[in-house]
Amino acid sequence: MKIDYLNPDVPPALPWHEVEIIKATPENLAGYGKLVEPDEYQNYPLEIVRWPAQGWRQVDEGTGDEAGTVSGDFTFYWQGDVFKGKNDAVNSQYVFGWSKNPKDASETSTEKPERVLLWHANYHPDGGQLFFPLEGCDSFMTALALPGDDVKPEHFKAFLVEGGKGLYIHPNVWHEAIVPLSQRAKFYDEQGAVHGRISVHFPKEFGVFLSIPIT
Repeated sequence: MKIDYLNPDVPPALPWHEVEIIKATPENLAGYGKLVEPDEYQNYPLEIVRWPAQGWRQVDEGTGDEAGTVSGDFTFYWQGDVFKGKNDAVNSQYVFGWSKNPKDASETSTEKPERVLLWHANYHPDGGQLFFPLEGCDSFMTALALPGDDVKPEHFKAFLVEGGKGLYIHPNVWHEAIVPLSQRAKFYDEQGAVHGRISVHFPKEFGVFLSIPIT
């Protein structure tokens, strides 16, 4: 799937699928990821998934998982009604969503966003991903769903991470933008260097936007 993240191919308006918000704890993050303490994030053991074998012969031990990780700042910010991001680790920029249907959204709006409407999510088959807040917030949310290519909007939950903690996401777990409870925030991002990405496009596949309240 070829995706233009700065000009998402979405309709001007769609129904909203409301995502349940739950507080992130070690117990309810089981299977999705883990909370990360301030003294852990710079040396956190990210999982790297071994390159898959093409047939019955196995990948040699000690090979296929040597690409390591990349890291850098990941900035998430609102420009009017439009929620954007810039990931220096993989040199990418994104339009993640809007605070209202795209036809009504304006980058010059001065209204405080009350929700974010997401059009996309993805997972990384090559490794995990870590986010830790550096500037601008100590609480944030993100929508996660457990592994499986038959994912649906109702499989997503919005986890609220509080208290200046970070979040580590396991390989193959569906996720999208980190949503800070502020206008702009900068995070430390570390992820697998191969950067394989598998996507779901909510408008094209299900005719909805995912809606997460942020007030």
